[in-house]
Amino acid sequence: MAIHKILLVDDSRTDLYHLSMLLGERGYEVSTALSGDEALRRLVDDRPDLVLMDVVMPGQNGFQLTRTITRDPRFAGLPVILCTSKNQETDKVWGLRQGARDYVVKPVDPDDLVARIRAHDAA
Repeated sequence: MAIHKILLVDDSRTDLYHLSMLLGERGYEVSTALSGDEALRRLVDDRPDLVLMDVVMPGQNGFQLTRTITRDPRFAGLPVILCTSKNQETDKVWGLRQGARDYVVKPVDPDDLVARIRAHDAA
């Protein structure tokens, strides 16, 4: 499945803006959500091709939301990439165990992030 539409989930408006600009400049259609609840609504309404999500958020955190998304038949096959400042190996392992397909540490390298997203075009 080709990646065209990306849902960004982060409670930081600054990070949402920065990542939206970065991805928009590279031709992606981007929608955003500030919380897990908003993200679930956007998944249904916007039908993104990929979710790029922070881990540390109030309410449902990124690990919990990843688990919710990847276990929901409505979103079967939807890749989730965790994008967070949590850089411990145990965090990465836990995120991948929750169903994330990749794990990127902030601050992101724009070329690396786009390469990781493109890796899911053929997946």
